[in-house]
Amino acid sequence: MGDALHTLPEFFETELGESIQARTETLSSFRELGPPDLCHLLKSNGRKEVSSYHYVSGVDASSSATLATYINSLSYELEPNGAWFNKTTYRLKGGIYSCFNAFSRVDLRVEVYIPGTVEAYIVNVRGERLEATPEMWQETYLSAMLRAIHYADDTNFFLAGYRRLDPITTPEQELRFLLAAENLFFKGWQLGSEPEIQVATVVHNHLSSGILKYFGKASRYEQAVNLFEKLWAREPEVAALVAQSYLGMNQEVKAVQIMHRALQDNPQSYVLLHVQADFLCGKGRLDWAIKLAKQAVNAAPSEFITWAKLAELYVLDEQWESALFTLNSCPMFTYNERDLHRMPPAARTHFPVRPLVAENKFIDEEDVDDGQTDVALLRLPAPTLRGTFSKAYMILTKLVKKIGWDELLKCRSDVFVMEQEYRSQLQSPEDNGTNGAMAQPERASVQTGENPGKNANTRFSFTDKRLCERWLDNLFMVLYEDLRVYTIWRAEMAHFQAQSLPYRRPGKDWEILGELALRLHHPEEAHQAFVQCINQKFSAKAYLRLLERYTELRLLTQSLTAAVRLTAYNYRWYDDCVFPSAIADCLFRLIKTEGYGKVSYTLVSMAPPAPMLQLMQKYFAFAQALRIPGSEF
Repeated sequence: MGDALHTLPEFFETELGESIQARTETLSSFRELGPPDLCHLLKSNGRKEVSSYHYVSGVDASSSATLATYINSLSYELEPNGAWFNKTTYRLKGGIYSCFNAFSRVDLRVEVYIPGTVEAYIVNVRGERLEATPEMWQETYLSAMLRAIHYADDTNFFLAGYRRLDPITTPEQELRFLLAAENLFFKGWQLGSEPEIQVATVVHNHLSSGILKYFGKASRYEQAVNLFEKLWAREPEVAALVAQSYLGMNQEVKAVQIMHRALQDNPQSYVLLHVQADFLCGKGRLDWAIKLAKQAVNAAPSEFITWAKLAELYVLDEQWESALFTLNSCPMFTYNERDLHRMPPAARTHFPVRPLVAENKFIDEEDVDDGQTDVALLRLPAPTLRGTFSKAYMILTKLVKKIGWDELLKCRSDVFVMEQEYRSQLQSPEDNGTNGAMAQPERASVQTGENPGKNANTRFSFTDKRLCERWLDNLFMVLYEDLRVYTIWRAEMAHFQAQSLPYRRPGKDWEILGELALRLHHPEEAHQAFVQCINQKFSAKAYLRLLERYTELRLLTQSLTAAVRLTAYNYRWYDDCVFPSAIADCLFRLIKTEGYGKVSYTLVSMAPPAPMLQLMQKYFAFAQALRIPGSEF
C-alpha cells in the first residue's frame, strides 16, 4: 500500500479517540457524498499509548477484510522508531477506519485490534451502533468510489494530511464498480448533485455524473453505453445519458435516433432537450437549439441550468438583450460548502517528506513568494463566487468578451430600469459620474421593499424594461473590478514594453493575473502570466493551467514537462491517484491524438530523473491496463 516506507501523514490527538468522536458529532451535517474517509490509529510502546489520524480516499471499502488490510499495511509506513517521542519504538496496536455511506447517511466503521479481531458496524447520526448488512456494504463501497472519482481533482478538497489512492487499477475492479453502479443507480438521486442543480434526479446526480466523468475523461464511453442502455429500459429519462455517451463515441447517427425516439416518448424531459440542443449548437443550428432550450425552460422553469443554457445560446447567437434578460431570470441557489470534518486542533502534525522526494532535488514544494502580493489582486471578488453565481458570472464574461464593456452597459440600460431613470421619474434626479477611462456601472433598479418594483413599471410606463435582480447587479460590479484590474495590468505592460523596460511582479501576482485573464477569456495573456509565475516560483496552479494549455495546443514536450512537475508535487503531498486526475486527463488526450508510443518515447527522450520516470510510468501502465484509446501498439 504505497511504494516507500514511512510515508504516512499524521495528525496527533490531544485525547485518544477525539477525532472519531468529532466525526460522530458531525455526521448529521454531511449533506451529499460526505467527506474523505478517516483512518484513526492507536500506537503503543508498552507503557504509553498515542493516537493519530489521516484522511484517505481510493481504499477498497467493499468488505471489512479490505479495510482491515489497509490498516495493517500502515505498520510499515509509520514514523520509524518513534523518533518524535524520546526515541522510543512505538508499534501499531489497532485502528478504526470510518467510511461514510452517502445513500443511508450513516458511517460504516471497521475496528482492527493487532493482534486480534476485526469488528465492523454502522454508526448513525444519533451515535447508535447498528449491524453492517450486505446492502450497507455495497452502498458504502460505491459511496467511497464516487468520492475518490469526484474529489480526485477537486480543488475544494485540498486538505492537509489527505492521502489519495487509485480507486480502480484493474479491469476486474472496474467491473465491480459497474455492477454496484447498476444495482444502486435508481438510488443515485439520494446522493445530491452538482450545486447548479436544484433537485437531483435519476439523471442529474453524483452517481450518474461520476460514471460519465470516469469513462468520459478516458474516452471510454462504450462501458458507459452498455450500462445506460440496460437502465434505459427501466427509466425513459436515461435515454439522455445513452445519447450523450454515443455522442462521446462520435456515433452521431445512433445518438440522433435515440434522441428522436426518446423525445417522442418524453417531450418534456429538459435533460433530453439539452443534449439535443448541444448537438445542434455544435452543428451551427443555433436557431433550432434556442427553440429546444426555450422548451426546456418551460419544462423545468425552477432549474437554474435551463435558463443558463438559453442565456448561453443567446450569447452565441448574438442576441445580447435576450441573453441579459434570460440571465436575469435564472433562479439562484445558496451554495453549500463541500462536506468536511470539523476536528479539534491537533496536538501536533507530522507530514514526512517521502524518501523519493528527499533523494531527488527535482521535486518542488510551493516556494515562499518573492515579494508582496498586490492587495488589489487579493481583494478581487470573482474568485469567491460559487455554484450558480459562478456559472452566471461566466455567462456575463462571455457576453462582455463579445461586445465590450461600453456596449454591455448600453445593452444593460436598454433592458433594465436604471437607478438614474428611476430617480428621475420620482423627480429627484441624481447623476452618477464615471471613474477613469472605463465607465463605472450605475446601479440598476432592483426589487426591494423600498422599491415598488412591478408597480413602477405601470406607474412610470417602463413597459419594455425589467427590474434587475440584486445578485445580477452585484455581478456587474464584480465584472467591473475584474475588467478594471485587467485593463490596468495590460496598460502597464504596454508602457514598460514601449520603454524597453522589464515589467516585474511577484510570482503570486502573476498567478492571480493568469486566473483573471482566464476568467475574462484571454487565453494568450493568461498563458504569458502563468509562464512568468513559474519563472519566479513553483506554483501547482500555474503548472496545471499550462499543462491544460499545452495539451490543447498539442505541444508534447511542454505538456510532459508540466505533467512531471505536477506529478512530483502531488507525490510530495501523498497524492498517488493516477486516474481520474487532471494530469491523467491531459496525458490521455495526448495519447489519443499522438499515440502511446510517441508520447512515452518523448518522455524517455527527455531524460527525467529515474525516480520521476518511474512515477510517470504509472499513467502509461494505467492507459494500457484499461485500454485507453491510442494505447494500442
